[in-house]
Amino acid sequence: MCIRDRFCPIAKATEILGEKWTLLIVRELLMGGRRYSELQRGLGQISPTMLSKRLDSLERYGLVLKKKIQNQKGYEYFPTRSCSELLPIIKSLGDWGMHWAQSNLTEKDYDVELLMLYLQRSVNPQNLVGDETVIRFKFTDIKDFPDWWMVVQGGNVDLCVNDPGKEVDIYFTTTVKTMVDVWMGWSSYRQAIAKDELTLVGPKVLINNVSAWMEDSIYADAPPASSI
Repeated sequence: MCIRDRFCPIAKATEILGEKWTLLIVRELLMGGRRYSELQRGLGQISPTMLSKRLDSLERYGLVLKKKIQNQKGYEYFPTRSCSELLPIIKSLGDWGMHWAQSNLTEKDYDVELLMLYLQRSVNPQNLVGDETVIRFKFTDIKDFPDWWMVVQGGNVDLCVNDPGKEVDIYFTTTVKTMVDVWMGWSSYRQAIAKDELTLVGPKVLINNVSAWMEDSIYADAPPASSI
């Protein structure tokens, strides 16, 4: 029991983590975001001033290590041990959101840019065969930026909104909502294909093993609220 806030570890943790955007920045860092532009893309509506302010605060509290990029302008941000130890908390908070907040999702929550950023981070190049794999997504429910490409080469995954001019290995044709639902574990590739909500075209080795080389969200195994 907390006698006074100044002696309460929850209160002290809230001083560090309770400000708006802070936990979401921690989420991005733990999901692999390193550069300022990557963090900003993953956070969507955060202003540059606010992001800089929160990163400075996290660095001051020892949760972030800021390093100059060699031979380039700018910095990279790395989670420290204390930041990494927040992963189970972030996971539990996400599980709670999966249980109880899913019903509050609106159409504006299905953002194609954020989805593609998360899918880019979910690709595991080690489970792909060959030196290069080109993946194309076509979203039939949006007018702005309906076409996206991923080029996987070595350990790098590049995301493009313009045709990279390479031969495509596998095509995804679907809606943003369907792809979000599959990645979050609310549906599955098999279910979406059976309902004609998703079409995959490509070699069987890529189609049959899609979940191995493009991994589901870490929250995909969270049970729905109805099963709790």
